[in-house]
Amino acid sequence: MAALTTALIAVAGVILGWIAIEMACKPCLEKGREAIDRSLNPDYDPDDDAQIRSPLNPNPN
Repeated sequence: MAALTTALIAVAGVILGWIAIEMACKPCLEKGREAIDRSLNPDYDPDDDAQIRSPLNPNPN
């Protein structure tokens, strides 16, 4: 019975730890997951992105 209790406590600890990491790192994890989803999408074209980056030196004069 003690082994079962120990196993349940260990599993609960792992689950609670995972939830804590998900909550603490949510913005970073979401950006990473979005990047993975884009890279795995065969219809994704980076040229169609709405975010067009400005040049490094917009006014050379």
